[in-house]
Amino acid sequence: MSAAALLLPLAPLASAAPSVEPAAAPAPTGSSPSSASPPAPGSPSSPGSPSSPGAGAARPASRAERAADRAVGSTQSLAFPKAASGAATRHGSAGAGSAVRIPARTVHRYALLGAVWEHANEALRGRLQVRTRDAETKRWSDWRELTAHGDESRQDDTDGPERGATAPLWVGLADGVEARVLPDGTTTARLGLPDGFRLELVDPGPDPARPAPGRGAPAGPGSTRPESGKPGKAGNAGQSGSREEGAPDSTGPRDENGSPDGTGPQNAEPGGTGSDGTGAEGSGAQGPGSDGTGTGSGDAGSEAAGTGDGAGQEAGAGAGKGAGTAAEGAGVSVLPALSREATEAAYPVASARPGTKPHIGPRPRIVTRKGWGANEKLRESRLAYTKKVKAVFVHHTAMTNRYSCKRAPAMIRAMYRYHVKSMKWRDIGYNFLVDKCGTVYEGRAGGVAKPVMGAHTYGFNTNTMGVAVLGSYDRSRPSKAAVTALSRLAAWKLGISGVNPAARTWLKSGGGKYKKGRKIRFHTVSGHKDGYVTECPGARLYGKLGTIRSTAARLQGR
Repeated sequence: MSAAALLLPLAPLASAAPSVEPAAAPAPTGSSPSSASPPAPGSPSSPGSPSSPGAGAARPASRAERAADRAVGSTQSLAFPKAASGAATRHGSAGAGSAVRIPARTVHRYALLGAVWEHANEALRGRLQVRTRDAETKRWSDWRELTAHGDESRQDDTDGPERGATAPLWVGLADGVEARVLPDGTTTARLGLPDGFRLELVDPGPDPARPAPGRGAPAGPGSTRPESGKPGKAGNAGQSGSREEGAPDSTGPRDENGSPDGTGPQNAEPGGTGSDGTGAEGSGAQGPGSDGTGTGSGDAGSEAAGTGDGAGQEAGAGAGKGAGTAAEGAGVSVLPALSREATEAAYPVASARPGTKPHIGPRPRIVTRKGWGANEKLRESRLAYTKKVKAVFVHHTAMTNRYSCKRAPAMIRAMYRYHVKSMKWRDIGYNFLVDKCGTVYEGRAGGVAKPVMGAHTYGFNTNTMGVAVLGSYDRSRPSKAAVTALSRLAAWKLGISGVNPAARTWLKSGGGKYKKGRKIRFHTVSGHKDGYVTECPGARLYGKLGTIRSTAARLQGR
């Protein structure tokens, strides 16, 4: 096939499902290719071509091998045409409205996708759009656009190459995909794709055994009724597309997102721990502090000791008696919610003056990495720590709101695999995640009470924590349960470091939105957009940060 034939003119799509190439679905692998270039379409090993048996053909994976891979999740890589990868094609050279595409094809089932390329300093010159086929209904979604991560794709401190990537997109259970890269509409645009540009299709693997919720604690995965949500506007990324699997109709009062309206225990208004407080915004400004990181190592599924330089050396950094010990969370699926009194006993705040009451919120119920099914063999064994948590950055995942809460663990497993195997980060980027039903999930490994260094806000990962709400909140209002969960998490996590959630603090920039080395004053509960050039966490969730600050301060007894 000639190079010109790989640059197909963009034709209007018919309303019916597109014809799918008569290609065998690519065998999923346990990981994406790292150093070798992905197979070119048309080659015997290409996902888009039938197998070509004969001399020199690679031995296909056995059924048992494929089953073993899929038991813990898998990733399929689909390469874009090599003619457009690493060799720029000027806009219009293949005709007006030309595009580079992966034709519609059948693939092994997956639930999340994104695109990656070999070098983070290469820009994606064009607009990447995808559409997917529902594995059950066989209906195709509308086209949805994927957004490049920019500088944030290279923010994790790993030893390998820094890959470029788009933000991942959860699409639900799908078995078909089509992708295209369109010119950006400028006369000087070049439609060349970065080296190694490819789609990554992620199967999160099956759910682990689901834990039962603790008494009076937010319901966990599998124990809440599935939410169907409302369909989004066609063509809006993350708001339309394949129907979410396992989401039967349910009844009961709902908010505009289809979430419970706050009548259940998981949506109870915080403050039932015996603390009063006005919730007023506090001043409590902190001066610029020193930065510092540390490293350590820990076994899968256990809390790490965090003895590296800078780890736990500052007052309230989680090194107190009972805080973040190796036994906490080891081998359990859920850390139960604690009362304020039990929290104060378990996590002494070293900065509290003798005779004064510590300001720490009650620990919320947390589903651990074991609880959501993290495959600990994927991540790096080395753990990274910072000194303390001086601020919390709130994010949204910018994916669909039409998910059932019982599928949240699968969404997290898929993001984890994409961050580690596709983007080559050491672990999932967020320290915590929250679903729309208010369940809190442990994110990056290293200990829920420890100051674990995340990869969430480029330039400000030191001395901070990142928490992401599953969903997209540019136009949709976050559920009361999610906002309450964020308040509880901030009250507890900032309280361990002796930080007032309603105050401000100074952070030193590592680059990005602000010049490296510059000290910037932030709210101790801030949005991703405060530290980086982005719209995250969406206007509607960003508008709730004031409520989160005041509620968290009240939960701390301020």
